[in-house]
Amino acid sequence: MSILFWRRTDLDGLERLSLQIKSDRVTAVSTVISTEAGGLRLDHRWVLTPDWRAQSVEIERWDAQGHEQLHLARVGPAEWAVNGTARPDLDGAEEPDLSVTPFCNTFPIRRVPQAVGSSLTLDTAFIDGETLTVTRSRQRYERQGAGRLRFVDLGLFEGFTADLEVDDEGLPTTYAGLFERVPN
Repeated sequence: MSILFWRRTDLDGLERLSLQIKSDRVTAVSTVISTEAGGLRLDHRWVLTPDWRAQSVEIERWDAQGHEQLHLARVGPAEWAVNGTARPDLDGAEEPDLSVTPFCNTFPIRRVPQAVGSSLTLDTAFIDGETLTVTRSRQRYERQGAGRLRFVDLGLFEGFTADLEVDDEGLPTTYAGLFERVPN
């Protein structure tokens, strides 16, 4: 089991994630804490296939307004259910992307070919950590060099780009402007 920490660089926040990689699945359990706008705690629990494709994520969020939960689960190769209800508007989304963590960027990053200039474009089921809403969105990851990629938003936040540095597992160490790994 590995323990990873990320610090927000755009606001006051910290994430602690425990990652367990087994031959039959990958699991992650994490807590995000933010002191912005009255404070936020968000717990997320992931189940992934051995090749790092998300099968489900359970999210619980606490803030000044109360407590909310969300469960997103893959119900087909690229079909999703939210809280047990099929969401045809998400059909074709390859992976979830949770706004408050760099962890889920790892899923597509691991599939980008290693050659400089290679890229991967995919649709995601974007989860806004502040509102726990799920919307389909489009993204591209471009290989810049060994351990370096550029994220390009082609959907909800079209025009947003960020450079990422990743470790040998594809886990972000730096997500420019948003997150940085904290040594432990």
